[in-house]
Amino acid sequence: MRADQVEVSWDAGKAKWLVRIVNGEEVIRRYCNLPKDADERALGAAAQKTVQDEGYEADLALVSVRR
Repeated sequence: MRADQVEVSWDAGKAKWLVRIVNGEEVIRRYCNLPKDADERALGAAAQKTVQDEGYEADLALVSVRR
């Protein structure tokens, strides 16, 4: 399956990056343990791995990072 949208944002409450995978009405949320100052490339790679782990496909261009 193909994800419609992938977003990475910092969750201050948990002090972790949150990866949100959106596919239609379904939203999957997973956390990753990268440091807060991680660069865009590392966040994109972590998001893409998370998407694949969940059984979805996504282009790196679909990944948006909110700091």
